[in-house]
Amino acid sequence: MFDLLGLDDIAQAVYEEMLKDPEASTDAIAWRLDRPASQVQNAMTELNRLSLIRPSWQDPGEYRAVEPEVGLKLLLSTQEAELHRRQEEFETARVKLEGLAAEYAELSRSRQGTDTERLDGIDAIRLRIEALAAGCSSEIIAFVPGGAQSRANMEASRPLDESALARGVRMRSVYLESIGNDRATMEYARWLGDSGAHIRFAAVLPPRMVIYDREVAIVPDDPDATHRGALVTRSKGVVSALCELFEQVWSTARPLDYVQWPGDDDGLTLQEQAVLDLLAQGNADDQISRRLGISVRTTRRITAGLAHRLGAKSRFQTGALAALRGWVDPQRPAV
Repeated sequence: MFDLLGLDDIAQAVYEEMLKDPEASTDAIAWRLDRPASQVQNAMTELNRLSLIRPSWQDPGEYRAVEPEVGLKLLLSTQEAELHRRQEEFETARVKLEGLAAEYAELSRSRQGTDTERLDGIDAIRLRIEALAAGCSSEIIAFVPGGAQSRANMEASRPLDESALARGVRMRSVYLESIGNDRATMEYARWLGDSGAHIRFAAVLPPRMVIYDREVAIVPDDPDATHRGALVTRSKGVVSALCELFEQVWSTARPLDYVQWPGDDDGLTLQEQAVLDLLAQGNADDQISRRLGISVRTTRRITAGLAHRLGAKSRFQTGALAALRGWVDPQRPAV
């Protein structure tokens, strides 16, 4: 009870001793409580501030306890008044915050002017993602390219994902197959799957994208520098097209349970097939690496392995022999 009134254990013990022996000196109370006299004196100063004790008229420098019926009632009244004041402050703050939120929403709409808004910098991007995730009610779908995810991104995403899943929001995400080489990212993907999200993998992905309730999408302004800026669009036509793109990729992506990716009838893995397709489209090693979320060294190792299997002595010959064997499908759309 006393802690609710602002009294710590020492002050409470001192007050109780003073009630038991109204004329006890500071030294006597310190001896009984086995506490330093300075500590007891500090407690008395606090009790005096709370009007639970008064300076003695008879013994200057000493204090006398105020009767509990008087002192505690006064203290309770003071605390009640403070609580009432705080409640009024909280209510005032709540009204101001609601007004500020409404002003910000109106300002945001006026800045957009159209269905598309540009966000500058990682702070603005993460704050908008936080707001969109909090307001989402039914579904979040996302492409997560770039291979291994940064720890900062995963730490920022976890509470948002937890909250959305707890509200019953359906989540579907497609990661790059290459995250299998990064333990932290793979563990995060598995945590999402265990928490109720649906996770799949693809060898190559379009740029990063998140769509909320099939109504608003956020995509990078520059796919090669996603931290610099992003575009938020509510255009029905654009969002609808992005949703259709997601469904196409989702339909061919591998589920989370595929730890080792099987090859196709030609013995090609998804990653090898993607490398061949990108080579055929004229992409250089560094471009292929960015698209697949793997290192340039890994890209070159895969290319060298394919060349060896085909008996090719150059990149051009690798592509030509792969086309002759039907390993490259010119009708396969680039993503």
